[in-house]
Amino acid sequence: MRYWLYLAAKLLVAGFVVLVLQGAVENLFPPPQPTRLGWMPGSLFLYNLPFTFAILGVWLAGAGLFYLVIWDQRRRCRTCLRRLRMPLNSGSWGNMLRFGRPMTEYICPFGHGTLQIDELHITGPSTTNWQPHDDNIWKELESYDHQAPK
Repeated sequence: MRYWLYLAAKLLVAGFVVLVLQGAVENLFPPPQPTRLGWMPGSLFLYNLPFTFAILGVWLAGAGLFYLVIWDQRRRCRTCLRRLRMPLNSGSWGNMLRFGRPMTEYICPFGHGTLQIDELHITGPSTTNWQPHDDNIWKELESYDHQAPK
């Protein structure tokens, strides 16, 4: 639940930034001149070319900002929301039938889980594979430490 609330909060902040930028662009340009029909709200958009390109730039920046928010969220731990670390490449491009499809696997630094991302997209975008671990992922390493001769 925290994972999705964090995404919603980041999207709200990005949306607020886009609205502030749009308001700043609207305040930079002079108000539109009245026409024969009176004041027309939003009449600068398609009639003033610099204003139209400025709004286009704001919305392109907003689309890039939303893309970065979602890209960052995909590479976060589902439990503690920290960035996943230690990428491990597996599979092979040249020997796909022997070693499997190429993918990158990330792990949470606190051992909450691993994320596998396919690098080969044959049938369109594939979903990521999040594998949660139990509370103590490091117990295997601790068992080796106790068996070591002294």
